[in-house]
Amino acid sequence: MSKRALMSVTNKDGIVDFAKGLVELGFEIVSTGGTMKVLETAGVKCIAIDDVTGFPEMLDGRVKTLHPKVHGGLLFRRDLPEHVETVKKYGIQPIDLVCVNLYEFEKALKEGKPMADMIENIDIGGPSMIRSAAKNFKDVLIVTDPRDYQNVLDAIKDQKDDYDFRLNLAYKAFSLTGSYDAMISRYFAGVVGDEFPEILNMSYKKVEHLRYGENSQQAANKYEDSFVQKSLLDYEQLHGKEISFNNVNDLYGAVAVVREFKDQIVTAAIKHSTPCGVAIGNTGYDSYMKAYEADPQSIFGGIVAVNYKIDKATAEQMHKIFLEIVAAPDYDDDALEILKKKKNLRILKLKNLDAREAKYDIKYLEGKVLVQKLNTEMIKEMNVVTKAQPTPEQLSDMEFGMKVVKYVKSNAICIVKDGVTLAIGGGQTSRVWALENAIHNNPDKDFKGAVLASDAFFPFSDCAEVAYKAGIGAIIQPGGSIRDQESIDFCDEHDIPMVFSGYRHFRH
Repeated sequence: MSKRALMSVTNKDGIVDFAKGLVELGFEIVSTGGTMKVLETAGVKCIAIDDVTGFPEMLDGRVKTLHPKVHGGLLFRRDLPEHVETVKKYGIQPIDLVCVNLYEFEKALKEGKPMADMIENIDIGGPSMIRSAAKNFKDVLIVTDPRDYQNVLDAIKDQKDDYDFRLNLAYKAFSLTGSYDAMISRYFAGVVGDEFPEILNMSYKKVEHLRYGENSQQAANKYEDSFVQKSLLDYEQLHGKEISFNNVNDLYGAVAVVREFKDQIVTAAIKHSTPCGVAIGNTGYDSYMKAYEADPQSIFGGIVAVNYKIDKATAEQMHKIFLEIVAAPDYDDDALEILKKKKNLRILKLKNLDAREAKYDIKYLEGKVLVQKLNTEMIKEMNVVTKAQPTPEQLSDMEFGMKVVKYVKSNAICIVKDGVTLAIGGGQTSRVWALENAIHNNPDKDFKGAVLASDAFFPFSDCAEVAYKAGIGAIIQPGGSIRDQESIDFCDEHDIPMVFSGYRHFRH
């Protein structure tokens, strides 16, 4: 008896050549509607699925393969006599290979289809056949990826379709159905408005091998969330060596800062996932030079992200120092030519600086997962709590400072003036230490009239006192301490305007 292959695919790339190859290897082809038309048009003889089941395809194609003559032919164990007798009794023929890929639910999601169309793009028969075949992988080859077609033909021809080969195909098949169901689950979670479902189904697709993890002894890869169609970290690498784990993590910090400045020209320099120089400018060149001069020491070996097209003059300045990554929405041709002179510099073209589709911030902690909403808010209110009122320029710098300090490791302090960071202190166990470090590490800076932004409230008045001694002219902080009045009183005594923003921005 000839072996049988059942083919029912949405993605028809390569299916004709695969079917012809199977016929040459002694298979007869059973197929469904659209796939059968393609195969027969190409001269491949097929058996219609309704000739196997004895029932016509019905309900607009919703029911065609959901039948014992199909699933019995897939699931019976060839090594169990009682199974063999059962299928003989009911006239069920073995199916030895299944080639299936699924309705394009993800494509419909990307296209923003209405719910009625999304539901029609939920495949039922396909996942059922895949799961039946994969469960019985010892006896049935399950093929779900067009990239495997030639490998499968070669394995059958060379009699290398052994247990391990079949097991790997089954593993791939269950990964596909798991990812497919996760996407559907998340779609319905969005429809019903369940932000934190009882069961959070998430699926990730490997998109890039990384040079290494946080340290060279740690292997690492980058995965993407299939449900998020537009990511802040979508980029095209134009030049340079392979990206590492730390590069991607730092890059996120840089482009996230840049995204906060939608209507302003901005440059963000990041070192070890913390901003070291951020500046608004009248031009890209102006912005970059201000960011560089904010901390010319820390930017060395760092990452620079911008929200403007990099020109030749800016590229020439970037070329003068060692940078790990330059990331921008676009580059002038002569700018690219200059930057590419550095063999290892990773040059990235950002695709979605306005992306806001991702909803979750996730930390995986050895079997436990912390899930929170992304911190997309900035300032709840600008509540002036002192007698002294901030000037318009100080208010502008307060907003600028909060946009930067939001991305500094807590406890975090950012001192800014005229849209440029003067000093940044972060990652300290005491808030006043963060402030003192910021001032101490920048002895050449003039802080007179600058604005101090803090990611969380002042538990004591010590930060206000240190700020005053350094000449800082205004303060913005979330407020909320039971001892807020101490800081307010000190600022009133020394004529320092202070604003409570209402939102804390811890970053751990």
